[in-house]
Order: sequence, then structure tokens, then C-alpha cells
Amino acid sequence: MSTVKFNESLCKGCGLCVSVCPKEILYLSDNVNVNGYNTAAVNDMKACIGCGNCARICPDYVITVERG
Repeated sequence: MSTVKFNESLCKGCGLCVSVCPKEILYLSDNVNVNGYNTAAVNDMKACIGCGNCARICPDYVITVERG
């Protein structure tokens, strides 16, 4: 199983990662970080295929994908 991790304090809630996820498991959560942005999150980690699209498109290097 792959794991997606977010550095929530750096996330600006742009939603680019959400738009490129082929499994549609990413979303912008209700969680607000210290900068006032809604952060990205995963709703079904078991469905993650570890493609890394989210990490590649993130302009702020917020996302790390660990392939399992």
C-alpha cells in the first residue's frame, strides 16, 4: 500500500493535487492550517496506487508519496 503525506503547514489549498488524482481520493479538507488555508487530505489511503501525480504537480513541495 502506498502512503501520501502532506506538510499541512505549507499547503495553500490550491487543489491541483485533487485535480490530477486518477483514483479521486484527494480532497480539500475542512482542516485549516496556521496560514488560514484548507489543507489537502486523502479519504481512502488503501485506494492510493502511488502514481505520484499529486506530488509532482504540487508547486510548494507539500506532498510526499511513499510506495509500499
